[in-house]
Amino acid sequence: MNLVLDANVLVKFFLPEVLWEKAEKLFLRIERGEIRLRAPDLIYPESANILWENHRKRELDRSEVGQIADLIRSFPLMIEPSKALSSLAVEMGMAYGITAYDSVYLCVARIYENYLITADRRLFERMGKTDLKKYVIWLGDYEG
Repeated sequence: MNLVLDANVLVKFFLPEVLWEKAEKLFLRIERGEIRLRAPDLIYPESANILWENHRKRELDRSEVGQIADLIRSFPLMIEPSKALSSLAVEMGMAYGITAYDSVYLCVARIYENYLITADRRLFERMGKTDLKKYVIWLGDYEG
């Protein structure tokens, strides 16, 4: 099985945040080779921003941010370039009222007929009212 991984789920593999237990179940399936992950290259700056935010809130020190960033860069992901998706992402964002960032992830899911797994409940709920609902899984519902 292949999934498109949102940055907000990726960081949960390394940080004990809300829904961390669900992310751990997913991580175990990845380790066993049952699930392969795909993501747009946007996942790296988005993950870095989440780490920066945790540092700003004094939840991580500089050393921890660096260690987690190294782990993220070495995480087994099939990376898709976002440049080719940017026009479609803008169109999708305008059509569905979501950010172009979220749209890039959804574009990858749609192109490859994969699910996007996200910890963003608002995105999940918004897409649940559209024809794109078949492409989105909320991490909170993930049972492994």
